[in-house]
Amino acid sequence: MPTMPLQRRAGARTAALAALTLAGSALLGSPALAAPTPVPGDNGDVKIHEVGASVPEKDNQPHVCKFYLDAFNFDAAEKVTWTIAGQPPTAGAGTKTGTLTTDATGAAHTDPITLSNGHYKLTWQTSLGHGAGKMKVFWVDCTNSTASPHGGPPAGGGGLARDAAINPVAGAAAVGLAAVGGAVYFRLRRRPHGRA
Repeated sequence: MPTMPLQRRAGARTAALAALTLAGSALLGSPALAAPTPVPGDNGDVKIHEVGASVPEKDNQPHVCKFYLDAFNFDAAEKVTWTIAGQPPTAGAGTKTGTLTTDATGAAHTDPITLSNGHYKLTWQTSLGHGAGKMKVFWVDCTNSTASPHGGPPAGGGGLARDAAINPVAGAAAVGLAAVGGAVYFRLRRRPHGRA
């Protein structure tokens, strides 16, 4: 069986590795694999913010005292109905409701809201939305100057935040790393002269 000199085999593997890395980059950057475009009425997000947080703040604050609802990336001029209801162990604490309309950029925020200490669920429904709307669970705790956590994260926590999702560069690096690992594995497995 003819054998290829070691340098030529290594060069062929390097070329194959480069081709795999480029192919991975192209696939991950491809518009066909990008996140789907939101359906009108189903886009946007709403966050709960402690009073004093800036309006363009994008992080949710699930432990608050006096707070407001902050919405962004919705459709322009969407009419919103929101409801906050107590959840166990605070069920029966009453509800708060309100309405508002998003501005030309799809943003809106409420005036400050106060509730008694407890566990609550926000339901945010828009006039153009489909389905049950957006929901958030949070705690109100005004016993300290800053709200304190109650147990672990709410159900459904974990995973990557949307902004921290894998981008094309990170995906290409992962494909390249997998290809290098495969090449090293096969190199160690196949020794020169057919020896295992």
